[in-house]
Amino acid sequence: MNKELGWLALTLVPGVGARTFHRLIQRFGSPDRVFTARRSHLEQVPGLQKGSIEVIRSLEARKAAEKEMIRLRSHGIHLIQWGTEEYPAYLANISDPPPLLYLKGTLSQEDERAVAVVGSRQASPYGLSACKKLCRELAWQGWTVVSGMARGIDSAAHRGALDGGGRTLAVWGTGLDVVYPRENQQLSRQIASSGGVISEFPLGTPPEPGNFPVRNRLISGLALGVVVVEATAKSGSLITARMALEQGRQVFAVPGPIDRRGVEGTHRLIKEGAKLVERAEDIIEELLPMVDRRLHVDTVDPKGMPTGEHPELNDEERQLWDMLGMDPLHIDSVARQLDISISQTAELLLRLEIRGLVKQLPGTFFVRDSYS
Repeated sequence: MNKELGWLALTLVPGVGARTFHRLIQRFGSPDRVFTARRSHLEQVPGLQKGSIEVIRSLEARKAAEKEMIRLRSHGIHLIQWGTEEYPAYLANISDPPPLLYLKGTLSQEDERAVAVVGSRQASPYGLSACKKLCRELAWQGWTVVSGMARGIDSAAHRGALDGGGRTLAVWGTGLDVVYPRENQQLSRQIASSGGVISEFPLGTPPEPGNFPVRNRLISGLALGVVVVEATAKSGSLITARMALEQGRQVFAVPGPIDRRGVEGTHRLIKEGAKLVERAEDIIEELLPMVDRRLHVDTVDPKGMPTGEHPELNDEERQLWDMLGMDPLHIDSVARQLDISISQTAELLLRLEIRGLVKQLPGTFFVRDSYS
């Protein structure tokens, strides 16, 4: 099997999600070696079920991958593998990143300046208008808008970006041949021609409820920050906001009328520290300093570690930088040694990641980036 087909085959094995996939690759090195591994060795992989081992040992997944590849080509969809240059840099560094992304359209270096916008499916006219205006302004100023193409706020976010002549990315909780909701057929085509539609789910995957919380981690993972526009106290958008915080992203919220139901979740986010947003500049001024700018390092020590001074690091960042080496260190250990909270640690790590100084590995482990 070629490499792409091997990765596809392994993702199609029932029971092999992102976490188990990365465990298999860490242990065996490549999908080809997974498929030729002894049963006794496969049984030693945590989380790998007996049924999954049976499929790996058979030819079923490889045959399914060959058929899937033919279907992908017929739909104009291509695959992006984790660990390649094409894979989105911010997404690559979240915990358990998708091994493969299905993409229709394009990804661009411009997408490093990305903002995710999410909110209620039953949005009010006020929420829809505020969302479109905000996303139009973001697009005018060169920012990519990321959302989930659901009814309500998500669709308004994409349309606002398109109205502003900018790029937008839609992350689906279905296969890319299953447009959901169905009334967004035309919108999905417009998004694909002005950005891209993305999924980690194989073709034919229906809109099952469990897919969307999984999908939400990609929405936040592709962006530097997440903006919530209208959310009830139990809104799925709050799940995306929580994931954003866990990933070290900034969280923003657009306030609504205080006498209107449906904004309780948004207002709670503001009370808990989310930045209140009235216009695009409120987001940009917060995120612009975080846009990836790799620092020049003149020398490398004999162990392959970057050396030299980084005048732009503050005291906390310097302490974190000095702590990390080429041996992976878990975020919990970093937080303990710095004696700060996990959320503060995640924010510090993200700031160094986007400067190219720190690299995240699967399982929320961190090392210095030897290429910085």
